[in-house]
Amino acid sequence: MIDIKKEIEQDRRAFIKKVLGGTIAGSLLLVIPANSVEIAEQIPGMRAEDSVFTKKQFAFVVDITACIGCGSCCVADKAEYNVPDGNYRTWVERYIIDDNDDVYVDSPNGGLDGYTKPREGLPHPTRDTFFVPKLCNMCKKPSCVQVCPVGATYQTKDGFVLIDKTRCVGCSYCIQACPYSVRFINPKTRTAEKCTWCYHRVRKGLLPACVEVCPVHARKFGDLSDKNSEVWKILHEPHVISVLKPAMGNEPALHYVGLRREVV
Repeated sequence: MIDIKKEIEQDRRAFIKKVLGGTIAGSLLLVIPANSVEIAEQIPGMRAEDSVFTKKQFAFVVDITACIGCGSCCVADKAEYNVPDGNYRTWVERYIIDDNDDVYVDSPNGGLDGYTKPREGLPHPTRDTFFVPKLCNMCKKPSCVQVCPVGATYQTKDGFVLIDKTRCVGCSYCIQACPYSVRFINPKTRTAEKCTWCYHRVRKGLLPACVEVCPVHARKFGDLSDKNSEVWKILHEPHVISVLKPAMGNEPALHYVGLRREVV
């Protein structure tokens, strides 16, 4: 049997070529479980198997009707994780609908600078504008976990989809599999990266950084197993609530209030 860890340490590129070529693929099934929930989160003092967390069911809610496109969430995320320029763990898209019912979508600099100026050069007057924050959907059935050949992308017992950077070989399979385009290869570490809903903060009883700084409370986070939580109440109120691309079958834990048909 091939020693996967030794192969990775010796030459990442050679390892990837072997995976893609099929010489290691058969062995992976023998050494790496399909759902690597036992891999410890790479945060000192944190244990993914803590029973108090396995009983929780976390959810994220974004209220499109409240978002003002200020970019505070993006700034907080970049500061929290030192996200490389040109890459985004979370970003804000601007949707513009003109009098001709044409839809334009943009996200200059990921929304980091906010949207203080109207978009110029459109052929028709603007009829409506709204903002849509994007981040990891933390799927209950994550396709990224299924395709990872080395078990680097895994799902914790409390439902978080995370990346073990000590295993990741940067093959980009997870990036191609994600229907929400929330992953990227970090140019410095050469490993996959994405939003984690600030797992290290949540494990300490804190809110995700983006939720903490939102000035209009457009982002909500909490435990759905707690009927007194704000997210439980929101998801059980008569709002127009939906998830992105439900037909994909990933069952996202990210919900949108006021989601509109124009959103892609």
